[in-house]
Amino acid sequence: MKVLAFSSSNSKHSINRVLATYAANLIEGATVEVLDIHDYELPLFSPEREAELGHPQLARDFLDKIAEADALVISHAEHNGSYTAAFKNLFDWASRGDRKVFQDKPTLLLATSPGPGGAKNVLAHAETSAPHFRAEVVAAISVPKFQDNFDVANNTLTNSDIHAQLLAAIEMLRKASKRSVS
Repeated sequence: MKVLAFSSSNSKHSINRVLATYAANLIEGATVEVLDIHDYELPLFSPEREAELGHPQLARDFLDKIAEADALVISHAEHNGSYTAAFKNLFDWASRGDRKVFQDKPTLLLATSPGPGGAKNVLAHAETSAPHFRAEVVAAISVPKFQDNFDVANNTLTNSDIHAQLLAAIEMLRKASKRSVS
């Protein structure tokens, strides 16, 4: 099983990348690739730029990475209650090439933040919109107060309730991936 994990943050110190990587690596026997959207930085999308540039190679490369995966683990950072500008821009370019951005892949959506909200606003938006772009969302989990619930030094989720939710979601992702590959 090939799992593509990434965060919607382009921060080099993204707690959402830590969470996505951690979750993906809980899948026994999976080959995990962690994508850094910082590597897919594109000019700000506009119809004029699209007319000028067509469908940029980096957007096609992003879609190709998704195509190669059997399942996706995406952890969303929240900026002002919504997607990060970096993710939204990459998503806009990718969706112009193929509206089925997530290509019917079983998808686990995550979100975390340092605060008590746990990026729930962006997670709710992602959970609602991702199926329109052909994600098979198997679960969505928010981790509030990241520093209180995740031990970075030991790379482990310390909140037992959230950890149990994550393990159940991982099992749903694994089963959904087996169905889609069969």
